[in-house]
Amino acid sequence: MSSPEEQAFRLLTEYANGFMVSQVLFAACELGVFDLLAEAPEPLGAVAVAARLGTSSHGTELLLDTCVSLKLLQAETRRGKALYQNTELSSTYLVRASPKYQGNMLRYLSRTTYLCWGHLAQAVRDGKNQYPEVFGVPSDELFTAIYRSEGERLQFMRALEDVWSVSGRHVLAAFDLSPFPLICDVGGCSGALAKECTSLYPGCQVTVFDIPEVVQTAKKHFSFLEDPRISFREGDFFKDPLPEADLYILARVLHDWTDTRCSQLLARVHRACKPGGGVLVIESLLDADGRGPRTTQLYSLNMLVQTEGRERTPAQYRALLAPAGFQDVQCRRTGGIYDAILARR
Repeated sequence: MSSPEEQAFRLLTEYANGFMVSQVLFAACELGVFDLLAEAPEPLGAVAVAARLGTSSHGTELLLDTCVSLKLLQAETRRGKALYQNTELSSTYLVRASPKYQGNMLRYLSRTTYLCWGHLAQAVRDGKNQYPEVFGVPSDELFTAIYRSEGERLQFMRALEDVWSVSGRHVLAAFDLSPFPLICDVGGCSGALAKECTSLYPGCQVTVFDIPEVVQTAKKHFSFLEDPRISFREGDFFKDPLPEADLYILARVLHDWTDTRCSQLLARVHRACKPGGGVLVIESLLDADGRGPRTTQLYSLNMLVQTEGRERTPAQYRALLAPAGFQDVQCRRTGGIYDAILARR
């Protein structure tokens, strides 16, 4: 049995090596390991995987065995030879053909978020996101930096589509939204959350409101326009008139911004909202003391390195909603990554 000192050192080592775990996941996805094994009629050995991927046998074997230890793959030994296949976890989330595929989000994390996190210490020093340092682009206009190219904008939109394919329906069911027939998804991006909304509440109509570049990309690359209950409208939610609605959804929006900017946006939403209407805020909620859950704390640090905002506690969201004029603020923890707050005009 190891001593308390050895246990503490093991924990420290696990924390220090955490970046290696994410890189294993990113590399296996980038190389196409999970898609290859999903398409194979039977489990494959490392040599066969390497041959089909065009990778080294040695490196492939190391990667596959590490994926086994992470429960991303499972292996069985036949005649002294290890054969690999996907686990339920990887089959559900890491195979492109799966409706819950998360590869686009992982690609965004790998190519953008991971690079920003390399400058976390500097972000803590100056309290600003790290787009100028990492990508050489000014960040005075936040989403000009986030959407710094058409390819990056499309990658981000596909990443959010992945998120809502898993979390959207669950968080939209936290409250009964059927009394709100006309809904506006503010900053609704590709329309992925709107799709989940019309699926869960067939009687509703959803207007996705986002900047022109996002709406144009959505129309070009996503199929949600085929649903007559979903429409798109171009505009800047800080400046332009908001579409008329019974309910305004702010999903992963407020965490991008400072309290001042959030207050400005919520005041605009309150003015546009019909009497008896409301706002649904979808975010990952911190515990009351701000010291958990760990995933949400990490998301809050991510807001530091990538945006102007932070994750918040239920009390902090109430403190933003009440001055904007909203009443009857209800918070629901869903048990998932994202939680829901419903407030009435």
